[in-house]
Amino acid sequence: MTGAYYLGLMSGTSMDGIDAALVDLSNGEARLLASHCRKYPPEVVDQLERALKLLEPRTADLDELDRLVGENFAGAAIELLAKAGVAADRVTAIGSHGQTIRHEPDADEPYSLQIGNGAVISALTGIETVTDFRTADINAGGQGAPLVPAFHAAVLSSDTENRVIVNIGGIANITVLPASSSAAVTGFDTGPGNTLMDAWIRRHQGEQFDLDGAWASSGKHDARLLAAMLRDDYFRMAPPKSTGREHFNLSWLSAFLQGVSIPANDIQATLCELTAITIADAVEMHAPDTRRVLVCGGGAHNIHLMWRLNENLPDIPVETTQSIGVDPDWVEACAFAWLAKQHIEGKPGNIPAVTGAGKPVVLGSLFKADATQNR
Repeated sequence: MTGAYYLGLMSGTSMDGIDAALVDLSNGEARLLASHCRKYPPEVVDQLERALKLLEPRTADLDELDRLVGENFAGAAIELLAKAGVAADRVTAIGSHGQTIRHEPDADEPYSLQIGNGAVISALTGIETVTDFRTADINAGGQGAPLVPAFHAAVLSSDTENRVIVNIGGIANITVLPASSSAAVTGFDTGPGNTLMDAWIRRHQGEQFDLDGAWASSGKHDARLLAAMLRDDYFRMAPPKSTGREHFNLSWLSAFLQGVSIPANDIQATLCELTAITIADAVEMHAPDTRRVLVCGGGAHNIHLMWRLNENLPDIPVETTQSIGVDPDWVEACAFAWLAKQHIEGKPGNIPAVTGAGKPVVLGSLFKADATQNR
């Protein structure tokens, strides 16, 4: 095999596993060569859940967890290469998103903390590794998120139709891709994607996620609860904006459930509708000329959610990225492979119109394969 091989590693807010993608980024394209998902060991998930509850994680001792997460990310990369039959020396670099512990872009001292030690990943894999992609954008005055729109613009745009890419992970975000190269690419986090639905079914059914949206489809969304949730200030904020589990979590939901009695499956249906309607509202308000909506991320497999998106966007086709030949499960991991390439080549990886940064900047910190240098 020949080409410019990069490896992307991604674990989202759901923490359901580490996605690893081997990508050929030659000729301005992104060709997925192989993919792999590695589950976190239960004890690591437990430690991560405790870390997520920390009010000020920057002052906590997370070194051991940082190392453990790095080892698991490295394991995902090693397993992927073995699966693909590709030697480590064929890979130019790894781009590792890491595991987000806290995202506070609007704090008095903005920051976004991801763990997953880059020195450990580079040492165990023998491959240069780029991590900490968000800090440079925040230092330039941006939100540090979302970062995938630059990748969407590079590989998923069309010169014949206006598109919106919707990534539905724990949090949902949109990328507006105009057909005209003279029009600006924009995007932002719309609000909760799967995170509230996952948390609610975990509490009531003991399942990690709502397979096909079956539990949500068994209920009926509650109009009053939905209206109350939609009054949250985040949905009215103008972009650029980004959010995370720090804001949208079960504690947030519980505040709306005080003094009301709603069946659990109706609440799940309402959470699904919240995700669908906030995405649809974002498209209608910020991309009214959209000709096609393409969905990627875990939410693309939620049949009920996809139906609700179609119902809330009746005049726009809503499909998954598979319709244009891109596997919806691996878009984010591919994006971080691409962001690693941008770093290696000294090219910006952010879009200021998306993140709010004052300028385009090169993202990430590089760890050499001998783990003795970084930049």
